[in-house]
Amino acid sequence: MRETLVILAAWLSAACGVIGSPIAPEDVGVAPLIERQKRLDALDAKQRDAAESEPLAEPQGQDVDLPPLRPVGAR
Repeated sequence: MRETLVILAAWLSAACGVIGSPIAPEDVGVAPLIERQKRLDALDAKQRDAAESEPLAEPQGQDVDLPPLRPVGAR
């Protein structure tokens, strides 16, 4: 029983810290995060400009006059 516990503890301690694949050092830190945010802001600005230049489409089927749910005179 003791041997099993020792083997299990050794196996678990060998696996500690190994969570996933390694991350490149270029992708870690504040500078890459700021660059990604700047790219997203530029992309958002381009999309806003494109959306402002396009005319707004009128929703269709939303302003249709429907008959009342309970017609007058019917019970």
